[in-house]
Amino acid sequence: MAVIDKTAVGRDRTAAATTGAVAVTATLVLLVAVLAAVDITQGTADVGASEVWSALTGNAGAADSSVVVASRLPRMAAAILVGLALGMAGAALQAVSRNVLASPDTLAVNAGSYLALGVVAVTGTTLPLLASSGAAFAGGLAAAAVVLGLSGLGKGTVRLVLAGSALALGLGAVTEALLLLYPQRTEGLYRWGQGGVGQNGFDGVVQMAPVVALGFAGLMLVARRVDALALGDDAARGLGVPVRGTRITTVVLATLLAAAAVTLAGPIGFVGLCAPALVRPLTRRFRGLVRSRVNLPVAGLVGAALVLGSDVLLRAIVPADTAVEVPTGVVTTVVGGVFLVVMALRTRDTAAADAPDRLRIPGRTAFLTTVIVLAVVLVGVMIAAVLLGDSKLLLGDVVNWAQGRAGRVVTFVLDTRVPRVTAALLAGAALALSGTLVQAVTRNPLAEPGVLGVSGGAGLGAVLLVTTVQSPGSWEVAGAAFGGAAVAASIVFGLAARGGFRQNGLVLLGVGVSATAAALISLVIVLSDPFDTTKALTWLSGSTYGRNMPDVLPVAAVLAAGAALAVVRRRELDLVALDEDTPRLLGLGLTRARLGFLVVAVLLSATAVAAAGTIGFVGLVAPHAARALVGRRHARVVPVSLLLGAVLVCFADLVGRTVIAPAQLGAGLMTAVIGAPYFVYLLVRTRR
Repeated sequence: MAVIDKTAVGRDRTAAATTGAVAVTATLVLLVAVLAAVDITQGTADVGASEVWSALTGNAGAADSSVVVASRLPRMAAAILVGLALGMAGAALQAVSRNVLASPDTLAVNAGSYLALGVVAVTGTTLPLLASSGAAFAGGLAAAAVVLGLSGLGKGTVRLVLAGSALALGLGAVTEALLLLYPQRTEGLYRWGQGGVGQNGFDGVVQMAPVVALGFAGLMLVARRVDALALGDDAARGLGVPVRGTRITTVVLATLLAAAAVTLAGPIGFVGLCAPALVRPLTRRFRGLVRSRVNLPVAGLVGAALVLGSDVLLRAIVPADTAVEVPTGVVTTVVGGVFLVVMALRTRDTAAADAPDRLRIPGRTAFLTTVIVLAVVLVGVMIAAVLLGDSKLLLGDVVNWAQGRAGRVVTFVLDTRVPRVTAALLAGAALALSGTLVQAVTRNPLAEPGVLGVSGGAGLGAVLLVTTVQSPGSWEVAGAAFGGAAVAASIVFGLAARGGFRQNGLVLLGVGVSATAAALISLVIVLSDPFDTTKALTWLSGSTYGRNMPDVLPVAAVLAAGAALAVVRRRELDLVALDEDTPRLLGLGLTRARLGFLVVAVLLSATAVAAAGTIGFVGLVAPHAARALVGRRHARVVPVSLLLGAVLVCFADLVGRTVIAPAQLGAGLMTAVIGAPYFVYLLVRTRR
């Protein structure tokens, strides 16, 4: 009798779980239906619910019917299809990697697909939509393979985000270079790259729907194997599940879904991250949602609700004529950035507190030799940067220019080139010193102003000023950049300080704030005048174009003060970078010291952004290389890091100006191309 009771209880629980899963699914279907109904009533044309109904029943006029059938219904259908694809792709990636932060964004799938389609546009090849989806699939799959390989198939939560962010920055730099070099061929690609569900007819939806259906069917076929992976690799092998094959198959299918979404609507950010996260709490209450065959479609429905909801919200709070210009992906990226911040506050930290660099104490001779060699290299790069470009000069021309005896052409060239070289040198040194201070304060070897959102905040502040004020002064741009950097730094460091600057939490906070800042920058650029758009894109690429000597005064002043402070307070820097207890035992006010160094780091980063635009990875590469060359003592790290940063940015600016002259690429693009592989190397080197 007891056995019968237990059986009955088990059946009741199974029935309850099934009923709960059905209820959740039905509720989501209803929510998507309601959002879809609202979505097709919104737009610039005065077509309300009654006109939509008349169009659907064939009783509307030609104009109303055209608006509904050619624009609003395809837009609504695209939003649902893209949301379904991204939601299921994110849930599948998180399941096979057992990593709650895996998604098409954090695996750089969107960035890889975007670059692949950019290459297709630049070559002038006209491909049908399905072939474009194939190119996007190849690019996204290659990026996902690299990221998953670096993160141990996604097992390292923060490593996956770092690897994905680094690769996405590098791929994004190449894509941005294509946008700047081929503006005619890539016209409209930037706006499309922000993610928008607007369609012109049903052609795109009809062609991509079978691709999404194929990806969904494939995931359903491997769903049982994916469930087995949740038990652990050994348990799955014991059940006869091919672990590696299942992971590869699932990643390929998820990438196919993400590529279809990118092809149809551009990279719509963070839907694949947020949708599974919203389903996860429901699985604890409704056990029927745990199984992948139920969980994946539910995550897809949540994704559809997110995309539709973002589109509805955007057009509800923004005037209709303006909302048409704002990509839906900007809204979802802002939501995703906030979600990453929340995740950072909840993620447990498992990373070590000390830097992974080997403890080296080179002799004084080695230090002096390193400084002398770097100084000689810096002088050589600086001379080459002054002499080379679209017009090649001689040293005698420079001497005559300095004495005021040069000809008109030489004077014009050097009057424009010398400030550019100076801006590159000072910005590189400032970013290197900022990265040194940030890494010391946070004791995080992977922290730097770009990764931690400070550069993104500075860029947002400066872009707002550049696109709204005619010919702003250098100090005004520096002030706007510092304001944006201060806001971003206050959010990141303020929240991180509550947890003792935990490595995992700090990095996730920075990535979340960076994503939000990037989305808002895109919003500003999309809504600005086309002339300002080109100006902002050029500035964001880290270009020193058009700089003059007054433009470099703010970064020069802050760099001089910051370097002097770092040298004078070098022992405090050593103590702060050591651990939590030693500074307090020696009477150092740890909180005050941290705050002071971080304020200086933010000032350095903001003025560098104001002088040369957003330049990534310098604050990461220079301090790392300096510690590898001369050890961890900041009396030696600071000068070596300053020299390395100046050399790196000046060399990047030189290459960008000369390799494809007379066309030019910004120093920020070149440092991203150089820095992303170095960042990947660090991840490989520190993999445990």
